Amino acid sequence: MSTTSDHSHPVHSKEEQIKGLLTQVSAYIEQYHGGSVEFISLQGDILTVRVGGACMGCPLLPSTLQGWVAGTIRQFFPDIKVHSVD
Repeated sequence: MSTTSDHSHPVHSKEEQIKGLLTQVSAYIEQYHGGSVEFISLQGDILTVRVGGACMGCPLLPSTLQGWVAGTIRQFFPDIKVHSVD
């Protein structure tokens, strides 16, 4: 949380908001599928994540990244592109 607005609501940076979204998505993926998604960096409009757990080597990983991760992020930040690293 960075500062507050005139109405005393927390103001979060884009990176903080994206980290929060990833935390929620990762919790779901971990609970129901045994995998995880970790924030690595946000540079411009490129979000880099690392997958772990059961996601490693899973044939459905591209669908998970595009559907769950990128799909969730795009709802709030339509210009962000999601990339994963090993």
